Amino acid sequence: MTNDWKARLGMVYSTNPDFEYNTGEEPQVETLPPAKQDLRVWRDSKQRGGKVVTLVKGFVGSDEDLAELGRMVKKKCGVGGSVKDGEIIVQGDHRDRIVEILAQAGYRCKKAGS
Repeated sequence: MTNDWKARLGMVYSTNPDFEYNTGEEPQVETLPPAKQDLRVWRDSKQRGGKVVTLVKGFVGSDEDLAELGRMVKKKCGVGGSVKDGEIIVQGDHRDRIVEILAQAGYRCKKAGS
């Protein structure tokens, strides 16, 4: 834990000698190597105004590594998208292409859904 006093603003004094202040931040999850990742590639159009997107779910790791993987997938597909809530969202139906890209990068992945 860092000694950042700004994170403890509003803290009331504690007389408990074993007390550790919790800032509410979750520790970062360690990113698994690509061979141990088990990704699922979905095609979805729900709540998107009829537009089809491809979702990549199941990534275990830090948000930065997920964003980097999302950037690589979007760039190789030549389309836009975003990374939200632990999912990579790619515009359009690119399920086959994304499975191929992830397999070449060493990830274990499968098509899921309809």
